[in-house]
Amino acid sequence: MVILTLNCGSSSAKYQVYDWDRKEVLAVGIIERIGQQVSTIEHKALGKDLLEDEFSCSSHTEAIEMVSKMILDKEYGVLSDISKIMAVGHRVVHGGEHFVKSVIIDDHVLGIFESFIHLAPLHMPPNILGIKAARKVLPDVPHCAVMDTAWHQTMPSSSYMYAIPYEWYTKYNIRRYGFHGTSYLYTAKRAAVLLGKDPMETNLVIAHIGNGASICAVKNGVSMDTSMGLTPLEGLIMGTRSGDIDPAIINYLIQETGMSSQEIDSVLNKKSGLIGITGQLSDRRDIRDTAAAGDEKCRLAIAMECHRLKKYIGGYIAALGPIDAVVMTAGVGEMAPHIRLGTLTGLEHLGIHIDPVKNTQSMCRNGELEISADDSPIKILVIPTDEELVMTEDTYALINGTYDIHTNFTYTFQDPGYINKARREKLAAEIKEKPYLKDILIYPPGMKPV
Repeated sequence: MVILTLNCGSSSAKYQVYDWDRKEVLAVGIIERIGQQVSTIEHKALGKDLLEDEFSCSSHTEAIEMVSKMILDKEYGVLSDISKIMAVGHRVVHGGEHFVKSVIIDDHVLGIFESFIHLAPLHMPPNILGIKAARKVLPDVPHCAVMDTAWHQTMPSSSYMYAIPYEWYTKYNIRRYGFHGTSYLYTAKRAAVLLGKDPMETNLVIAHIGNGASICAVKNGVSMDTSMGLTPLEGLIMGTRSGDIDPAIINYLIQETGMSSQEIDSVLNKKSGLIGITGQLSDRRDIRDTAAAGDEKCRLAIAMECHRLKKYIGGYIAALGPIDAVVMTAGVGEMAPHIRLGTLTGLEHLGIHIDPVKNTQSMCRNGELEISADDSPIKILVIPTDEELVMTEDTYALINGTYDIHTNFTYTFQDPGYINKARREKLAAEIKEKPYLKDILIYPPGMKPV
């Protein structure tokens, strides 16, 4: 059985083709600049060369048609017939309070998603466009939605409610929803495996740090609190988003500048965060290098990001009580040692002892690593996330009638013997170049290195 997963943004469509029977990724790719004069595609099929090309793509429907074309391409494709795709899984950012787990999409479900557009106006329209386009191109197979917010529906009301008039919640659905849930589900389950613990007895603080970033407090295997709120704007300092600010700033700016609330919202989402502090940079690698060359704004941006992360970690430990591990994931969490070091140094009094050498060596997106010092009461793990695998597994289980909420469901990657074939091959190649990686890899208790 072959399953296609799609993650559609406002001007992009990311995809993966997965052979369920062989437990193998057949192809991955991304189409970017949809709707612009020139669009781009990157496509990598198993055992074949990377394809990078430009083409004209005015809509998400055309993008999905291009995905179909690439999957069937004689030189770069992986399938002989599109009918081999048995289901499609879609990432959907917002499920409101209506969905606590993934769901098969029908017209009724799609209508509910459309009613949530006001809750995530930047993300829901492209998600819905992608679903509609895929249903048009592949009308005869089930389509399933995997929602970022579903993981966080276990939060208690003391975590998700805001201290505002209660009727704003009942009338306008204003509450904390949280995002990055698919990533948290994967990393929480994998952390439990690596620690040799029952996931429902595992307490964690997980930081998903990419261009968008959030942090999650996991108590007894479920989300207890998270930094993003009604929208993905709240919380940590991000690439272009401000994260936490005094809400009075908005009215102050309206009075002082004459800007509209919509203009301020756009600045807070697109021109703030790291790019706001540095003036032009949002990529942590560029900020790191420019800071090293003496740029004070870049140094400030790094210090601010680490300070905000440190505050959230400390606060979540206070709320959780004893924890088993701090987990770093996503692009920055996996590949930015300077952010990890700046964040975790100084937390020794909480039982978090980072090993600077292990941390520096930990730049690998294909292996699960431990960067805590040997005497650290709390482990520090770097776990590459795999949202596409969660989407694939949810989709397979939904169409086979075996799916349930994650507390009652076991994923293949919860097996101590689970191996990601593609990552294993890449890791072996990395270890040849960087032998020291072998010393910081972490395996489930009782499992020997592969």
